[in-house]
Amino acid sequence: MGRIFSYHDTHLHRIGPNYEQLPINAPKASVDSYNQDGSMAYEHSGGRANYAPNSFDGPVADPGSGADLGWHVGDGQIGRYAYTAHSDDDDFVQPGTMYREVMNATEQEHLAQNIIGHASDGVTPEMQARVVEYWTKVDPGLGGRIADGLGVGRAAPTNIPGSVAD
Repeated sequence: MGRIFSYHDTHLHRIGPNYEQLPINAPKASVDSYNQDGSMAYEHSGGRANYAPNSFDGPVADPGSGADLGWHVGDGQIGRYAYTAHSDDDDFVQPGTMYREVMNATEQEHLAQNIIGHASDGVTPEMQARVVEYWTKVDPGLGGRIADGLGVGRAAPTNIPGSVAD
C-alpha cells in the first residue's frame, strides 16, 4: 500500500510532468487539460492555444460535461450554487486602481511601452484592437496610450466600475 503513494512522485521524477501521455500510463478515458508540450511530451499540440477562451481554434470549455457535485447531508443540501455578482466584482477594478493610485508616471509609461512593444511584434490588427479594448477597461488613459502607440482606433469603454470615466 505504501508504494501506491510513491508511484505519482516516481513518474514525475523519472519521466516528467507529461508521464500520463505515455500509452502505458494513459488513463482509459481521455482527459482534456490545458497542459501542453514541456518536458518528455509524447503528444505535441502543434502550437494550438492551450487556454480558453481563445481566438485560435483551441480548447473550448464544456460546462455540461462536469459531474453533478450535489449530495444530500442530513437535512441540508450541499452543492454548487451560482455566485451573486457585486458591483465591484470585475476583473478591471483592482488593476485600474493599481495603475491610477499605486504606479507613478514613470511606471505607467513603462507599462504602456511594454504592452505596446509586445502587441506590435507580429500581432494581427484584430488582436491589437482587442488589446486596446482590454486595457481601456483597466483605465481609459492607458487604453488611449496603447491605441496611440499601436496606431489603432479605440472603442469607447463600456460599463467600467471604478474607472475615471465612471
